[in-house]
Amino acid sequence: MCEDKVLSESEKLIFKAISENDATLLQALLSENINANIVDENSMTPLQHAAYKGNKEIVQNLLDQGADVNYSEHQHNYTALHFAGLSGKADVCYALLLSGAKTDVTNSVGRTASQMAAFVGHHDCVAIINNFIPKSDIEYYTTVQGSQTSPYLPIFLVESFHKFVMQINIHPAKVVLNVHNFVGLSDHLTEIKKVLELMSEKEMKRGSETNEVMSFKFHYLSYIIGEIIKIRQRQTSTKKDEKEDEKKLDITELFTRKLLKPGKDGQLEFMDRFLKECIREFPHRECTLFRQMVASLASTDPPPAFNVVNSAINGQRGFMDNISICNTCGEEKPAKKCSKCKAVEYCDRNCQRLHWHWHKKACSRLSQGIVENEPQIKPNVNELSTEIQNLLVNN
Repeated sequence: MCEDKVLSESEKLIFKAISENDATLLQALLSENINANIVDENSMTPLQHAAYKGNKEIVQNLLDQGADVNYSEHQHNYTALHFAGLSGKADVCYALLLSGAKTDVTNSVGRTASQMAAFVGHHDCVAIINNFIPKSDIEYYTTVQGSQTSPYLPIFLVESFHKFVMQINIHPAKVVLNVHNFVGLSDHLTEIKKVLELMSEKEMKRGSETNEVMSFKFHYLSYIIGEIIKIRQRQTSTKKDEKEDEKKLDITELFTRKLLKPGKDGQLEFMDRFLKECIREFPHRECTLFRQMVASLASTDPPPAFNVVNSAINGQRGFMDNISICNTCGEEKPAKKCSKCKAVEYCDRNCQRLHWHWHKKACSRLSQGIVENEPQIKPNVNELSTEIQNLLVNN
């Protein structure tokens, strides 16, 4: 790093371009082979300034120019990832993480980038940082290890599988949709399930770096994949006995329909029981996270199981009441509403189609303002619950 704090005019212009979000000027300056790792009078690099400004394009330009993603000579020991977390820009955090930003570096008050983001209420940044795993961790399973005769994971699935395990929205319906939408995953469910199990086990064997949260997340994803496999097997074995309308349902629609079936008082009991069983089957019962989840579910007034799982993986989050969600997959700030009742929201037409089987029974009442017996006007994602085993048996 440059120790001389006296900057040339061109170097000063770099910091000015970042301050004014002028990506064009910055790119022109960087093309003059100016060192991307210069520091200002506060020992901050251009990358640290850009991360705090939250400009993804400028951050990427600096990274492409060789900016040191983990440099930290700031008086309070903030890295670029710390500044990105404070900016509230999840896409900037992700770009830094892909370039090798370390998540365990603490500042002068002992807080990591994730903890600083949480402190200022930037939950999306917290989730991105806490859910990140290097792509190399997945590529490991695409090569033959030890006595293996073939790799656990086909190499062409690396990109799709990486996106799958990085997902922040862990609503079961969203996980199922991602299995269907990410290229190649639905054709290799057995391999994916096996790799997730291995990754879960590996996270518990890191010694002092053991990550109980990621271990449980991999178990959770594996458990849902396992249910999809069971549905597919059951659907294949009973195909001759199915009614014509049931034959038309794909795995995604069949599973999502079960997940979203309202129970008594509008609670989705199917999902609730399913997720409780998922927690019970987590093999590492000695870990602190498992005990915390069990204690929460065993309390006098237990929260919904999805609340427990979501908090375990993505951390506690306050002020959820004013955040709208998709009634199908739990995605925040959905773009669409039911055109008839205007009371429920969806990400897109596909989410609306998947929920219509249940919503059509209440849509007319909602459109007329009759809501006293309608349980799904605007559900909170933390209150979703369901019942999988009984319904699967019945189908």
